[in-house]
Amino acid sequence: MPDFSFSRDSAISALRLLGGCTALGFATYAQAAPAFDSDSPWMLGDWNGTRTELAEKGYDFKLDYTGEMGSNLHGGYDHDRTARYSDQFGLGTHLDLQKILGWDDAEFQLTITKRSGNNISNDRINDPRVGGFTSAQEVWGRGQTTRLTQMWYQQKFFDQKLDIKVGRFGEGEDFNSFPCDFQNLAFCGSQVGNWVGGIWYNWPVSQWALRVKYHLTPELYAQIGAYEQNPSNLDRGNGFKLSGSGTQGAVLPVELVWTPKLNGLPGEYRAGYYYSSAKASDVYKDQNGQPAALSGEAYRSASSKHGVWFGAQQQITSLASDHSRGLSVFANATMHDKKTNAIDNYVQAGVVYKGPFDARAKDDIGFALARVHVNPAFRKNAEASNQAHAVYDYDDPSFLPPQDTEYSAELYYGVHLANWLTVRPNLQYIRHPGGVDQVDDALIAGIKIQSSF
Repeated sequence: MPDFSFSRDSAISALRLLGGCTALGFATYAQAAPAFDSDSPWMLGDWNGTRTELAEKGYDFKLDYTGEMGSNLHGGYDHDRTARYSDQFGLGTHLDLQKILGWDDAEFQLTITKRSGNNISNDRINDPRVGGFTSAQEVWGRGQTTRLTQMWYQQKFFDQKLDIKVGRFGEGEDFNSFPCDFQNLAFCGSQVGNWVGGIWYNWPVSQWALRVKYHLTPELYAQIGAYEQNPSNLDRGNGFKLSGSGTQGAVLPVELVWTPKLNGLPGEYRAGYYYSSAKASDVYKDQNGQPAALSGEAYRSASSKHGVWFGAQQQITSLASDHSRGLSVFANATMHDKKTNAIDNYVQAGVVYKGPFDARAKDDIGFALARVHVNPAFRKNAEASNQAHAVYDYDDPSFLPPQDTEYSAELYYGVHLANWLTVRPNLQYIRHPGGVDQVDDALIAGIKIQSSF
């Protein structure tokens, strides 16, 4: 029988929260959009019209939930068929300060998130001696804890051409951003943060940051940012840390974004570069240019770290009666410093079709492929480590498996059950999990639930 490892605390919290919110929804049922109305954007309705009234005055509140299940149907490092569940609650408020205080083009955002659960990739798919690169459940990670994820002020100037945002937020919120409908991490969110996660912190981690954007034309803008590079922000106990203690440097991204309409259909094209001013360790050599794992000397230090990214999304077909339905294509690529990063390049591409059937006009189908390539120097370091310890048998617990290339694929069907609820069953296939050739290819069944209370 499958072993469903749900977090007890998460389940209790979810039931309490759902119960309390449901009671509130039924209490306000009579005169507003009813709770569980499929046409409402919120599961619990309009709170007797209060929610709409507050939004008109500039106060918008959100309580979102994402839950993901993953089960290994075949293969992986451990063939025992089990299932894991992970989830996230997000509670936030967006304030339109122009409506509230009369400040032109000013906004404020505050969001707190709570993550719980376990990930099937950790103990069934990947070799635990080296771990993996992608994750079958993207909502897992960065410490299963409660965090301050957003706390920022945004101000626009010069007829909204200049846009400045300051406060606490992550790089992927503005730079190298990408939707998160797929469940596999290789197809979800800002990909730079997935492959240089030691310096670029995606949602739900926040840090002190500044982002400046300028619209060169209505369809073209450039932006630059400065983000605190502070590894202590990743610690479980530092979810609400506001001090700068532990800061090692700054991550400085720049990006050019083009948002055209080709044949009347929307697209988005991104090209960017990041630079980290903090010191970084070489993945292979010591100060004398020799393999550090063999010499026993410390790995040499680099004064910085850098990389580039490219991204494209384009809708290419539509229905004459409904432009929201049709086929879209996308692709993303990142390249990183070979001296200091385990991953030197990554590419992915895929398609999404929205509204595949007239009777299911809001459903969607997605398919994507990804390739994660390990820096050859990083692989050589593992080989040198095994040589230094005279360990050459993969089955030896002290053997460090050299990693090369991991391939991922995902197919999902998104069932739009209500405007506040989408369920996406999916199948994932991982070839060489963690880039380890000796690990059997894995087939994973997943379910992603996205809801707004």
